[in-house]
Amino acid sequence: MIELWGEAVRSIEALVKPSQREQWLRPIQCIGISEGRIRLRAPNRYHKEWFEDNYLPSILQDLETRTQSSFTVDFEISDGEVTSPPRVSTPTPTVDLCPVPAISPGLEPRYTFDKFVVGPTNQFAHAAARMVADAPASKWNPLFIYGGVGLGKTHLLHAIGHEIHRQHPDWKITFITCERFVTDFIGSMMNQRRQGGVNLMEEFRARYRDQPDVLLVDDIQFLSNKDSSQDEFFHTFNALHHAHKQIVLTCDKLPGELSGLADRLRSRFTWGLLTEIGHPDLETRVAILKRKAELESLVLPDDVALYIAAHVKSNVRELEGALLHLSARASMAGLLMSKEFAEETLRKLIATTRTGLTIEAIQREVAAYFDVKLADLKGPKRHRAVAHPRMIAMYLARRLTAMSYPEIGSRFGGKDHSTVISAVRKIERLAAEDPGLRSVVGTLESHLRQG
Repeated sequence: MIELWGEAVRSIEALVKPSQREQWLRPIQCIGISEGRIRLRAPNRYHKEWFEDNYLPSILQDLETRTQSSFTVDFEISDGEVTSPPRVSTPTPTVDLCPVPAISPGLEPRYTFDKFVVGPTNQFAHAAARMVADAPASKWNPLFIYGGVGLGKTHLLHAIGHEIHRQHPDWKITFITCERFVTDFIGSMMNQRRQGGVNLMEEFRARYRDQPDVLLVDDIQFLSNKDSSQDEFFHTFNALHHAHKQIVLTCDKLPGELSGLADRLRSRFTWGLLTEIGHPDLETRVAILKRKAELESLVLPDDVALYIAAHVKSNVRELEGALLHLSARASMAGLLMSKEFAEETLRKLIATTRTGLTIEAIQREVAAYFDVKLADLKGPKRHRAVAHPRMIAMYLARRLTAMSYPEIGSRFGGKDHSTVISAVRKIERLAAEDPGLRSVVGTLESHLRQG
């Protein structure tokens, strides 16, 4: 099976410049394929993400065509370090329209403010990020950016780092994923005996408490249910905040929605400014596609951009992935991108993305499944025969639509947003523990996605 992976990779090599082939394709190793799962190894996180964004969709499409099977991919990171991409050559095939003069270690060169497409659902988050970058630690500290997967939180986090580095090149900017912080802490704690005359815990604390002028932490929700790591981050936060160092955090939820997080951390996360990134509207999605096409030197007709934007609504990552997948297939087939070609090529991909569901459609599906009246589902009744389906409907509404908690509550008879949050958390917890409920929720979600 590993040989099939090699054949699939070779199918796109002709479309990749030799320098990029050596830099981005060759370092990715396939270490196993079994039962529909592909295990890949990347030298670092940046290689992994660049490969996922630019080459993996086309390779998987080729592999699935060869085998008539679908696959999921698991990645291993060889060194576990957050490092800049190799500087031998620039990863994009075109010159950066607004290049950063000097890249701060650990920051992704692609993620700058100039490349962030602003729309109604991210306008405030973008403005807040710019203000923090222009005046670090002067007002909003920490800045807490929250929102769903693939909407641009990490982009803004890196953009803040780039801009601060541009204005203050002598400052120490530390970017870290929360997962990496936890891994570093556990490793240092387990090996805190002196190695070569250095106490690893002292070194760890110096790295995160003393050295940074700016600390950027991605996916802070990873701290949930990790008591020792939370305690360490609490003291790290206090040390930096007391020293007037800027802290920026990203998360998939509001601090109040994070289960398994200590109250003292939840409180500190709200000391500064909370700002949300929502799902982009149609016009913003079209603008994102146009910007991506410009950066990749792709000819993207307006009707093709509109078709992709109208059908891929879940997040920016999937939107850009659909464009790159389409362009790769068109190039391999020797065809220009057209609406007809897009419809044919993206049919399978679009079928698996989040649909433009309404809460009313979700309510009808759940009411029919559990054989309860729609009016009861939206009403005040509290007995389990109604309350349980109502919580599932709220959970699915939050998962499958871009509606906020207050908006969802208003569609369920004017429920308070805290009631919706509680329902979503409960179903998340119960579904993780109960295979039967997990199956029910999965069945409902599948039906809703398929219309």
